[in-house]
Amino acid sequence: MSKDKLRFNTKTIHGGQEPDKAYGSVMPPIYQTSTYAQSTPGGHQGYEYSRSGNPTRTALENSLASIENGAYGLAFASGLAAIDAVIKLLKPGDEVISTNDLYGGSYRLFTKIFEDFGIKFHFVNMESLSNVENAINKNTKLIWVETPTNPMMNIIDIEAISKIAKKHQLLLGVDNTFATPYLQRPLDLGADLVMHSATKYLGGHSDVVMGALVVKDKKLAEKLYFIQNASGAVAGPMDSFLVLRGIKTLHIRMQRHCENGEAVAKYLANHPKIEKVYWPGFNSHPNHEIAKKQMKGYGGMISFVTKGNNYQEAIRIVENLKVFTLAESLGGVESLAGHPASMTHASIPKEEREKTGVVDALIRLSVGIEDEKDLIEDLEQAIG
Repeated sequence: MSKDKLRFNTKTIHGGQEPDKAYGSVMPPIYQTSTYAQSTPGGHQGYEYSRSGNPTRTALENSLASIENGAYGLAFASGLAAIDAVIKLLKPGDEVISTNDLYGGSYRLFTKIFEDFGIKFHFVNMESLSNVENAINKNTKLIWVETPTNPMMNIIDIEAISKIAKKHQLLLGVDNTFATPYLQRPLDLGADLVMHSATKYLGGHSDVVMGALVVKDKKLAEKLYFIQNASGAVAGPMDSFLVLRGIKTLHIRMQRHCENGEAVAKYLANHPKIEKVYWPGFNSHPNHEIAKKQMKGYGGMISFVTKGNNYQEAIRIVENLKVFTLAESLGGVESLAGHPASMTHASIPKEEREKTGVVDALIRLSVGIEDEKDLIEDLEQAIG
């Protein structure tokens, strides 16, 4: 059977993988080396310097391409390094249309770094397709989508946005960190490139920082490989090994994340002290029907607001959690809680973040794979 024809759960383990050529090692060894012996100048076995390429990183990049149904994978030192490489495809004067409800680090990279180099960013509500169409002009080169968005869990129709991008000959990039390829595969829906903070669900164990890009087009891949090598923000071999190992259990972890996420979301929705719960699985969630169409499930990310929108009340809740850990990041096997206004989205001005719903009392949960009853009991005692 061709490994291109494997189903997703099998691809996580076998996709793009071969036993190591040296001794038949089933798991790729950690090639902890910076350089490689040459028989004559330029006479090497495919690797010469580990910034340009490393066998452990290559194994991971092949796996990334496989699970996203792409042809080329690239691993970076962080998710932001991966996004940085994408924006380096552009030139001064080019413009980008981005999701307005955006991870704070992406917003900071766009506005505090690349705007100074003459690239202009438009942050629009992409739930309405007309907003995207209206923002396009002759300088637009890239549409940047997050779905589900961070932290409001807004759903954007990737297939519909891809049609707009193709009509105007624009690149479409999708941050697929929250959904993972277990739940949605943007390249299949018409995106040109997919980005991951592999720190999160792909690694899955809160022990590595890494970013990833996956594309289908060879010319685009060649440009990105050049930027990856020239800029140098590459993933190291140990980190590559850890994420490759994480991917092998992605499918079973995501199944439990989804099950626990649904249980926690329904518990919070029925709690008398909770005003609003943001989770794409609710019929009442904006664009729920789109989520149902383009996703296999609804994930383990949830945001909620307490009644009264009281900042101090939100802080009290997250400080009182015992099983959930108050921490940055998401996507690990352990459940995490965060307060976006003071943590992940602190870099976004208050008036800007509140326009998208990131109010002072918003709490974001990354629901892990523990016993759902323990998670609900923890929320019960913390909310009071």
